Amino acid sequence: MSRRRALSRLANGFGGVALLALMVERGEGAFVGPVDDRGPLAPRPPHFAPKARNVIFLYMDGGPSQVDTFDPKPRLLAEHGKPFALKMEPTQFNNNGTTFGSPWKFERYGQCGTPVSDLFPHVARHVDDLAVVRSMVSNFSEHTSANYFLHTGSGLQGRPSMGAWFGYGLGSDSRELPGFVVLNGGLVPPGGLDNFNSGFLPASYQGSLFNPGDEPLANIRPMAERDDLRLAKRELLKKVDEGVVARLGRIDEIESAIANDELAYRMQIAVPELTDLRGESDATKDLYGLDAEFKPTATFARQCLLARRLVERGVRFIELTCPSVGADRWDQHGNLKKGHQDNARAVDQPIGALLTDLKARGLLESTLVVWSGEFGRTPFAQGSDGRDHNPFGFSIWLAGGGVKGGVIHGQTDEYGYKVIADKVEVHDLHATMLHLLGIDHKRLTFRFGGRDMRLTDVHGEVIAGVV
Repeated sequence: MSRRRALSRLANGFGGVALLALMVERGEGAFVGPVDDRGPLAPRPPHFAPKARNVIFLYMDGGPSQVDTFDPKPRLLAEHGKPFALKMEPTQFNNNGTTFGSPWKFERYGQCGTPVSDLFPHVARHVDDLAVVRSMVSNFSEHTSANYFLHTGSGLQGRPSMGAWFGYGLGSDSRELPGFVVLNGGLVPPGGLDNFNSGFLPASYQGSLFNPGDEPLANIRPMAERDDLRLAKRELLKKVDEGVVARLGRIDEIESAIANDELAYRMQIAVPELTDLRGESDATKDLYGLDAEFKPTATFARQCLLARRLVERGVRFIELTCPSVGADRWDQHGNLKKGHQDNARAVDQPIGALLTDLKARGLLESTLVVWSGEFGRTPFAQGSDGRDHNPFGFSIWLAGGGVKGGVIHGQTDEYGYKVIADKVEVHDLHATMLHLLGIDHKRLTFRFGGRDMRLTDVHGEVIAGVV
């Protein structure tokens, strides 16, 4: 070895030692997974026997109104147009009007008799499988902070998304696909891609954003025409990566890049097959609404069908975002009737089909499905025909994966404004989701900044009434 080469390698080595020390201090690269060619995404045993293996998170961006969906309040109709009888908390825009009764009727469905509004006729058929939580609260009334809080357990930017925590805790059952996939319907939530980030966890656990259509990822189809050329390029890249690791040691950014390269190679075969829906029956396509006249319905239908196919392929955590309906998500500060009607029309049939399909294939019992926005909406009007943000009491639902079906948990006051019984916080939701997949949320930790960090921070209790 020449003197120049020796000095170069020594210099890189000392730099690597310093960098590695910094990474360990930050908590990165501290996890060493089991012996498996998938590295950090290799499956890991849960803390106890799980009820579910996968999660589908149906994120309703903007905040659906609880009193117009799953929490009927007759008193709102009786006092519609009158001054609101309770003290009003400060709202996002403070353009508060009178009491606002729901424009939709509620009917009782199923053997359990859970009431659902006319917005969701397809979801309503599945109430015997749903646990409706009417007592959710959030710590934030502004979209970006509330989105971070719902996704990461913190209202501040930079914390790991819950999908990343599930991958860190359990790995993935899929060899060819990421452990955390976000199916982008066209609306990335306020707060951006940090809602799906890995934060201080190793970068391998961050969400992979799949766009709608037959080409969900750039460069997913290999440029090389022959397999031997692709293999030769892969082997060359592997040798280069191994040389870097030999010089600098195990560093999260490098290890994650190598794992990403290996996964990307496998995805070039798996993703085109995943998104090729020609093998699905016409009955299945009709069930989901793939050819619906309302294009947002067709968009979300494709997402829901892909979610089922991802579950079949072992992907651990799948999040669906909303399609654009030409209005501002579920965030109806005005024109509530049209905005909520269009958003419900986009998602109701596909979600109902997803629950039907999962159940018919025996997958619902091992798949946890969660429907939630970041907060709810006020029972009084903003202006004359909208609703402002309301973090003091809103509704979500869970299904499958060990969830007790046909139950209602929690209660808001007579106006649907604030929780008065069995309050459920975001940390409780996260603790419950982890519990159903066999993870004790208090034991799922990562050392960062001198302390053991958790998705649930120092909070969170399993929602006993829904498991």
